[in-house]
Amino acid sequence: MIITTTNTIEGRRITDYRGVVTGEAIMGANVFKDLFAGIRDLVGGRSATYERELQRARDIAFRELQERASAMGGNAVVGVDLDYEVLGAGNGMLMVSASGTAVVVE
Repeated sequence: MIITTTNTIEGRRITDYRGVVTGEAIMGANVFKDLFAGIRDLVGGRSATYERELQRARDIAFRELQERASAMGGNAVVGVDLDYEVLGAGNGMLMVSASGTAVVVE
């Protein structure tokens, strides 16, 4: 399945628009991740733990997007937008949301 942020797919013609599709993932950060990320903040550098969680959330959101597009009969998703939010008490949850339009391409 083709997933793109553009509204068209070069070299492919969109023959049908199936509708808006979304995929979401909400991931909780546990106390140990927060502790080690806090230490990383103090000494500088990147937080590999949070980066892995962010990647995992993106993967889940994209997988849901693909599944929902397929269920609607689409073989591609165009106009994809990714959004990131923090939720919950003390901003302890990360939400990744992907949305786009399921289409059929030749």
